[in-house]
Amino acid sequence: MGCCKRSKEVCLLVLIVAQVSFCRFVVEENSLRVVSPESLKGIHDSAIGNFGIPQYGGSMAGAVIYPKQNMKGCKSFEDFGISFKPKAGALPNFVLLDRGDCFFAMKVWNAQNANAAAVLVADNLDEPLITMDSPEEDGSSIVYIANITIPSALVSKSFGEKLKKALSDGEMVNVNLDWRESVPHPDARVEYELWSNSNDECGVKCDMIMEFMKDFRGAAQILEKGGYTQFTPHYITWYCPQAFTTSRQCKSQCLNNGRYCAPDPEQDFDSGYNGKDVVLENLRQLCIFRVAKEAKKPWVWWDYVTDFHIRCPMKEKKYNKECADGVIRSLGLDLRKIEKCMGDPDADADNPVLKEEQEAQIGKGSRGDVTILPTLIVNNRQYRGKLEKGAVLKALCSGFEETTEPSACLSGDVETNECLDNNGGCWQDKTMNITACKDTFRGRVCECPIVNGVQFKGDGYSSCVASGPGRCKISDGGCWHESRNGIAFSACVDTDDGECTCPPGFKGDGVKTCEDIDECTGKIACQCPECSCKNTWGSYECSCGNDLLYISDQDACISKGAAGDRPVWVMVLIVLLVLGVVAGAGYLVYKHRIRSYMDSEIRAIMAQYMPLDSQTEVPNHVNENDAHA
Repeated sequence: MGCCKRSKEVCLLVLIVAQVSFCRFVVEENSLRVVSPESLKGIHDSAIGNFGIPQYGGSMAGAVIYPKQNMKGCKSFEDFGISFKPKAGALPNFVLLDRGDCFFAMKVWNAQNANAAAVLVADNLDEPLITMDSPEEDGSSIVYIANITIPSALVSKSFGEKLKKALSDGEMVNVNLDWRESVPHPDARVEYELWSNSNDECGVKCDMIMEFMKDFRGAAQILEKGGYTQFTPHYITWYCPQAFTTSRQCKSQCLNNGRYCAPDPEQDFDSGYNGKDVVLENLRQLCIFRVAKEAKKPWVWWDYVTDFHIRCPMKEKKYNKECADGVIRSLGLDLRKIEKCMGDPDADADNPVLKEEQEAQIGKGSRGDVTILPTLIVNNRQYRGKLEKGAVLKALCSGFEETTEPSACLSGDVETNECLDNNGGCWQDKTMNITACKDTFRGRVCECPIVNGVQFKGDGYSSCVASGPGRCKISDGGCWHESRNGIAFSACVDTDDGECTCPPGFKGDGVKTCEDIDECTGKIACQCPECSCKNTWGSYECSCGNDLLYISDQDACISKGAAGDRPVWVMVLIVLLVLGVVAGAGYLVYKHRIRSYMDSEIRAIMAQYMPLDSQTEVPNHVNENDAHA
């Protein structure tokens, strides 16, 4: 352990980390397409640098330049009088540099200062591509790492040599760097994770994490509240080797008997905060997220971590439970649920929350193991580049399925609206001010629109036609239409089949033309001998000469006098018929009533002399003897 120049305790920490750091590291790649020369034309792999700002969701075209001096880029190009600024109208310059002698980030920084648009670093070893990572920040690297804004990528040794040979032969080497498929974009929601640490005394890297959280909080909460994203925070922990669990060092850095550990913030075991304080706060922040998520407010986590950093810093000796509880109460979270979630940090047993975190550190599928802080993962793909609001928002926006991006992804700060330039090459109707061009984060798509509930159909590039019910209300459904002297005709028929049919009186295809039919030619109309025909636009007029009147339903000409008398006789006949019907009905009613009256009178008379079957016999008071006298 001669490499350790600090205390034995620090050497033990290095041993702990080393024993858990043998892991699978996945290199995130983007596509590099050579446009010319013909001998190199095609797609080649390149590894995205873990600094600068990759153009996630976009692409860049440029011309490759290999400097004749300072080929490794370890010195300022200004010292050699070299500038990579392109001439007016020329492609941006991508600088090809050799690997070796200095940090990758230093090479890119020097090229950026010489006006390079991007940097390609040619590997000096025949090996699989690796990620160009930024060095640990020290006094010299702080100056440039945070200010690198151009993208960079590592290419293989063999491909780098081919590029150099083509350039030495005087050929023009033009390439496209493409990040559009660097992040999967399967649907309308993006899932992303941020692996960080609550420690605020680890130098520039910790300051960068905290600054990012404060800057990105608003955007993150808008995306989460709108249902566009699903965010999950994570924290890296290590375990203490079994042989050292009872040591003073492991006890000060770990919870649950050496199961979950973090480095000492000040790397001084005798003063200040210990590693286990950091693990405990990490656990608290994990539980705050779980409780907030259960309350349907997962975005409150962003409020807590930023408020805790401001109100409870280590420098002011406020990095403790008392200060944390105050922040929790101010946000209206359930403190008892959070404490129950955290469990007993001193128990010699697994903590379910922290155990899940350790298991999540192991890579799955296309995602490698999480070994670097901070680490951002978007749609299970590791983000490479500067942890900065604009750069991260670009990466998230590239993870949405095209045309499903939220408005935050279509702002001028994140992307350019390609529909503003020549309508994106899509179909448009300038009269109605509608277009098939739909701006997306990756560019644009030509997709026939829906206007007032009516779907337009077509290829989106040269044609879009309204279809279905209601289509005739919108530009006559793309059918022929014309107006003359206040009279309008349209070939649009409001049916589901979307066909255009010329209206009666016209002939044609119904789409581009409908011509007037001359009904008077060949006696198609006005066929009576006395009729005369006059063709009009879309119709015709029939008339009669010699004081005759044209009857359209009979296609005949009659005298105006006959036509005038006929209605009188008709009315007389109708009146007589009505009177006859009324008189007949009155007679029937009268006859029925008289007959009913006479029947009742006859029955009354007969009842006095002859009892009816329905009446009892009337007693006879005459003496029977008298009757026989």
